[in-house]
Amino acid sequence: MAEEKKTEEKNFHKKFAVDSFNLVWTLMENKNRTIEENDKMIHAAHASRFQWGEIGTPVEFERGEWQISRMYTVLNRPEPALYHAKRCLDICKQNNIGDWEIAFAYEAMARAYATAGNKTECEKYIKLAKEAGELIKEKGDKDYLFNELKTIAC
Repeated sequence: MAEEKKTEEKNFHKKFAVDSFNLVWTLMENKNRTIEENDKMIHAAHASRFQWGEIGTPVEFERGEWQISRMYTVLNRPEPALYHAKRCLDICKQNNIGDWEIAFAYEAMARAYATAGNKTECEKYIKLAKEAGELIKEKGDKDYLFNELKTIAC
């Protein structure tokens, strides 16, 4: 019975984390969000990361931090964007997470610095993202990264 309850709880956290993550993407893609939708997006991003923190692995943690950072750049809020981009990068480094995750951690740093208007740091992290991107094994993931990097205006 206890094991069944643990599985149920884990499934709840996972469903809530995934649904919240997907909601954030939907809201970010809406260019005509209301203030209430912006608030909902902030709460959903943090809720998703919280739920992964209960049951996930460092990979889910860093992806959650990445999404929170991205969401804050969409809202033009550089300070929290940079904080969460740094958390994403730290989690990757502390857990030896490579491939596209580390490349996107650098992308998050570049985007956050671009939002903050720091051209030097933005360019530095775009360079690091490109270097890490060259090591991405999956062509589709590599192409996606390099397309996303083109959207960052330092």
